[in-house]
Amino acid sequence: MSFISFIQNIIPVTAELWLLLSASVILLLGAFKNNANRTQLLTQVALFVALGINAGYFSAQNTLYAWNGLFVSDALANLLKIGCTIATMLALHYGKQYAVDRQIHHTEFYTLATTALIGQMLMVSGSHLLTIYLGLELMSLSLYALVALRRDHTISTEAAIKYFVLGAMASGFLLYGMSMLYGATGALDLATIFKVLISGGEQLNRPTAVLASVFIMAGLAFKFGAVPFHMWVPDVYEGSPTLVTLLIAGAPKLAVLGVALRLMVQGMLPLSSDWQPMFLFLGVASIAFGNIVAVMQTSFKRMLAYSTIAHVGFVGLALSVGVVGINSAGNVDLANTSTAYGAAVFYMLTYVLTTSVSFGIILLLAKKDFECDSITDLKGLAKRSPLLALTVLIVMCSLAGIPPLVGFWAKLAVLDALLAANHVAIAVIVVLLSLIGVFYYLRVLKTVFFDSEAIKAVTSIEPNKLGLNLSGLVSVSNILLMNAAAIILLGFLPSKLMRIAMEAVQSVLPI
Repeated sequence: MSFISFIQNIIPVTAELWLLLSASVILLLGAFKNNANRTQLLTQVALFVALGINAGYFSAQNTLYAWNGLFVSDALANLLKIGCTIATMLALHYGKQYAVDRQIHHTEFYTLATTALIGQMLMVSGSHLLTIYLGLELMSLSLYALVALRRDHTISTEAAIKYFVLGAMASGFLLYGMSMLYGATGALDLATIFKVLISGGEQLNRPTAVLASVFIMAGLAFKFGAVPFHMWVPDVYEGSPTLVTLLIAGAPKLAVLGVALRLMVQGMLPLSSDWQPMFLFLGVASIAFGNIVAVMQTSFKRMLAYSTIAHVGFVGLALSVGVVGINSAGNVDLANTSTAYGAAVFYMLTYVLTTSVSFGIILLLAKKDFECDSITDLKGLAKRSPLLALTVLIVMCSLAGIPPLVGFWAKLAVLDALLAANHVAIAVIVVLLSLIGVFYYLRVLKTVFFDSEAIKAVTSIEPNKLGLNLSGLVSVSNILLMNAAAIILLGFLPSKLMRIAMEAVQSVLPI
């Protein structure tokens, strides 16, 4: 390999290599002296540099390939990498004190969080089945270890075992589907897979390819947390330390969306008539189940877990209507493609931004001997910290889809894609099911603003002085306020991000 060729292979993976080097250095430093503040600062600096690299690549709007087409750096990959990096940075910042209080601030925690992010970046940049799977496993194994990091905590250990066992089964489904896809097409890279599927020559075994899409869908549904592969979500969300829960609830969802777009759109678009109905079923079932069961929850984290299932359903619906039809010449009707897939990316980006605030509130309220796990723990919050209560109001209204917050525009974009594909009945059903979701979000607000203070909350939580502190612009409270302000700002100016999402999706369309 010539030096020029070597450099060409290095440039697209600069951010991943930088994070790998940073994680190694941080791990070595921790082996000599474990300093929580230093480790946290070095990790955030490493993530910030990676964010700058990905932002630079995104602004350049170039498509670069590395490792003979195993890795691609395009608009969609860089946009999702930016989202994953910001979500990880927010989680680590919000949970800094939480990690110290629960003795999970050791070097291995920050190293595992960084390796999980590297896996997510590999997932969204994978243009080859092997790259996607290796990235998925790197992320998954890191998250399994993070859930089990509190070795003396029975609930966390139980959650880790459930997550590992079910996750291994889902990875098996996905790997089996990929192997069947290879057997049906004779190819591992997504571009060749698409060409074989669209041409329909003797090389193609279509029944095997369709069966492969079923197994791949099962694996993706588990990673999304969609019904009927949702069983791990509430238990893992509740059993994990809240900081780890936020790491699971945020960036991985963006990475799995990237994998779904790579596999199903960039590689298997000619089979859309087979896999789109599966996404449609997963979407409606997830919205119905998630919203109905969330009504019965008393744990704040479990309620947010079932809320996640419902929100993932909206993303599934957007993925189910990207292709209206394929004519006899093999040309895909792209009338709704950018709108639908762009809506999925827009929805997931805004959801991750919003859920970062929701778990950030729990992390801010949590103390060394207090988890703030129950909804009743929020009683009287409006009297103790009006600004924090206002932040809860913004988050809950956005998750419920109340205008003019960004959550409303995200839901509207998905409904618009459904109507464009003539799924009027499905759109009506989704709206009715979403009204159920409004109830449990409003119940949280009722607890915050109208219920008297809980005795446990008064004795365990000191009044939070949430407000702008000019002497500490990067304090948890200030970043939380900026995060909430971004939800409001995007609610008034959603078109810019929506346009960015739609343009990014164009980079994965094979035709």
